[in-house]
This record gives sequence, C-alpha cells and structure tokens, in this order.
Amino acid sequence: MPKAADRLNRDGQRLRSVAILGGGTAGWIAASVLARALPDVGLQITLIESADVGTVGVGEATIPPILDLLAFLGINLADFVHHTQATYKLGIRFHDWLRPGSSYWHPFGTFGQPINRRPFLQSWHRAVADGLEPRFTDYSLCAALGDAGKFLPPDPTAGEPRAGLRYALHFDAALVARYLRAYAERMGVQRLERTVLTATQRPDGFLDELVFRDGGRLHADLYIDCSGFRGALIEEVLHTGYTRWDHLLPCDRAIAAPSAHVNGRPPYTQATAGPAGWCWRIPLQHRVGNGYVYSSAHTTDDDARKHFLSNLPGPPLAEPRLLSFIAGRRKCFWNRNCVALGLASGFLEPLESTSIHLVMSGVYNLLEHFPDRSFSAANIDSYNAELTAEVERIRDFIVLHYCLTERDDTPLWSDCRRMSLPDTLSSRIEEYRQAGRIRTRPGELFTDLSWFYILEGMGVRPRAYDPLSDVVRPAQFAGMLAAHARAVGEAVYVAPLHDSYFGSAEIANPVRDGLARR
Repeated sequence: MPKAADRLNRDGQRLRSVAILGGGTAGWIAASVLARALPDVGLQITLIESADVGTVGVGEATIPPILDLLAFLGINLADFVHHTQATYKLGIRFHDWLRPGSSYWHPFGTFGQPINRRPFLQSWHRAVADGLEPRFTDYSLCAALGDAGKFLPPDPTAGEPRAGLRYALHFDAALVARYLRAYAERMGVQRLERTVLTATQRPDGFLDELVFRDGGRLHADLYIDCSGFRGALIEEVLHTGYTRWDHLLPCDRAIAAPSAHVNGRPPYTQATAGPAGWCWRIPLQHRVGNGYVYSSAHTTDDDARKHFLSNLPGPPLAEPRLLSFIAGRRKCFWNRNCVALGLASGFLEPLESTSIHLVMSGVYNLLEHFPDRSFSAANIDSYNAELTAEVERIRDFIVLHYCLTERDDTPLWSDCRRMSLPDTLSSRIEEYRQAGRIRTRPGELFTDLSWFYILEGMGVRPRAYDPLSDVVRPAQFAGMLAAHARAVGEAVYVAPLHDSYFGSAEIANPVRDGLARR
C-alpha cells in the first residue's frame, strides 16, 4: 500500500493548468475533449485566441470517426448538423486521377460480404479473372447511393448491406469552431481574447509564460499549440524543426472560396485532378466549399486562380483566398511541455479528409499519455513515436493517389510517375501486384479495403488472388454476387434523396429519428 507521503507527492505533481494557443477547429476540439475527459481533477483549461489572427475556415470534409467524437462529447447530432450547416458524406469520388475521363470511388462502409470467410475484395479479383465484369456499385451501397444522390443511415437490424453503411459529415469549419467554443465554455473552459507576442522559457528550456501584446502574462503547466502554420510555440519559441515531404507531395499552395449551389447537394466529397494539382468540392447546406491544391513549381498563381474559377459549380460567394504550406510534420509533436495540434503540427493535403482526424488522434493520444509536471521523457517519446507512425502511414496513403497515375499530359503528373517512393509504400504496392493482398497493422486508419479502393481505382490489377476464393463452385459464386447486387439495388431504390434531409422539418431526418449510428 502506498504511503501517505507518496500520495501527497503524486498529487503535488499533477497538472494544474493547460493553455491552448489558438481557436479554430483544432483549438476548440482540444478544449472540448480535455474538458469532457477531465471534468473533476481541478484542471484549469484556458484557450487564447485573437481577433487579429484569422482561421482557414473553409468547408471541411471528415471521415466516420467524427461521429465517435460527437458521441464522446455527448453532443446531439441533429443539433450539430443544424448549427454547422452540415451534410452527410458517404465517401470520396475521384475524377481524372488515373487518366482524363477516369473516375473511381473511395466509399465508406462495407464492400460485398465475405465468401468462404475470405474478404470480398478477393472475390472481386476472382470475378474479374472469371470474366464476370462486376460493377463496383453493385457491392458498395455507399457508392451506389452516392451515384444516385441519395442517403440512408445505417440500420443494424436490417442486415446487409444497410447494416454496413457508414457515413461522415461535411460542415462549415468556422461554424464548428463557434459551436465547440460554446460547448467548451459550458464545460468550464476559460476563453481569453488576447494577442500572444511570444513565450518565456525556464532555464531548462520548458515554456514558462505567454506574453501578451497588452503587457499581460499567463503561466500554465502544459501548452497546446494550435496557432496554425506558424507554430508560434512549437517552432518560433522551441525551434523544434520540420521534416519536409515536398519530394513526395509537391503541392504547396491552395486557393479556396465558397460558391452558390446550382444543382443538388451530392452526399460525397469530390476530388478532381487538374493540370497542376486537384480541386475539392464539398457540399454544405448553405453553399459549396471549393479549393484547388496545386504545385507552385508547375503553375503560376494567376493560372491556378483561372483554373479554379473556371471550375466552380456556381457563382463565387467570396474573394478566393490563397494559402501556402509545405507538406511535412514537426520533428516532434510534443516538445518539453508543448504539444502541437492541427496545422501547427504539420500539413498533409486534405485529399482523404484527414485533417480533423489527426487533431482528434493527437488529443486522444495526449489523454493516453497524459503527463504530470515531471514530464517523463519516455512518455513524451512514446507519444511522438505513435503520432509519427500514424501520420507517415497516412502520408503513404495520400502519395498512393499520385504515384500510380498514367497521366503525362502536364509536367506535374509526369513528375509524379517518376517519383521515388518510401519503402513502406513500394512494398505494399508490390505485395498487392503479386498476390492481391494488403497487410495493415491493427489500429491503422486506412484498412486493407481503403487501400484496395485506391489501387483498384488507379488501375493496379494483381497477378493472382487468394486461391481459397476458388473453393466456391462457379454457379454458387455467381449466385452470391447476384444476390448481393439485388440487395444493394433494392436499398438504393427506396432511399430518399440526400437533399430531402435538409428541407422541411417534416421530411425524414436520420438524426432526429434516432437512426444515426456508425
């Protein structure tokens, strides 16, 4: 049994205060999660943001774990959807990546059903090899609904394919920050509107106090840097360093602006390859979020602007905004008593909607490694190792979209075809080419199915497939495929249009009706 003196010593080492520098989505997610997870430990959480510092604040696309975050926070999903002008997202549709005119899906949810206990992607390979010419949307309900402009929430009682549906959200990032600010303040987070000039350091190099422009100061035990690309604490004060990945991801600029709706709101994110990068399209309830991510080495800002404006789906609602960045990450996400989140921690282009996920992952891992005031070096090293491994796996997945292109119509795409790949990526591609298999580690964000979607969509055809898929007799195999295709078709037929969820209050709403489940 621990002695009373030991207990007093442990209590004396507990964190008493956390200061979060920067609002926006990252800052208010961090504040909300910490306030929810640590409500009764006497921890003062303060968020400092300045009206002088703008946020990126564009239309944001997410992946299904966003619903886990809202559930953890105890947020009513219907209320969140209403106040953030959110729409539902069934996946991402890619255009022109393999070659001009090509198209493929990275949907959420299940793909077919296991046959002979083998993953359905192996059955897909067999069907292709057997000359059955399978249609992708016959086996992915999310993709089939997306093509039809329809939406259904999952229903665990309905059986497959509807039980396997998954979805995420598109929302207005500025409205999300506002919503989470109100939530966090109700949970006891203190907000200060101040401009931070710098931070002082203790003799051991740890951060000591934030210095405000008005002369005030604030001390905290732990600092969370959500100050955006500049990294006001993690870089400008602590000089952590940056690992660049522009040799793998050459796009270094983006131009973004909202536009008016012209047609309906599709239930998916659209990513269309362009001459020097790619354009995103994110449908919200009140407008469309648009952007063009491009390489300044392969086009000029003026030409990028012209391309962006010429591809808007409707009239622009604001002057296009130009952003500059370098793909990569901080050499340490946690340095001394400072943890960087969001753009302060690094940047991966939003091709797979991972920006908010990485914020969530950073906060969740902080809770798993929550420190006391001794700030154990081994604990910090463990945190950094886990976050580094995750972001590098996501980096490889994003590079996968570029390196397999057959395009050579512009210098960017020609360069992408010649890029030298990390061993971690090239080995996965080669294993798939040889045997149609993808090995992922437990806990990886992108599963073997996600890798399959991109590899298949980018034209990689394996030389062989799992021989155990041949155990089922051909007639029985064809019957199983046909039965699943019929079930998908029937579910799509009865589904309402995605737009119908955002009209009259009398129109069916999956959140209001209690059917929204991951």
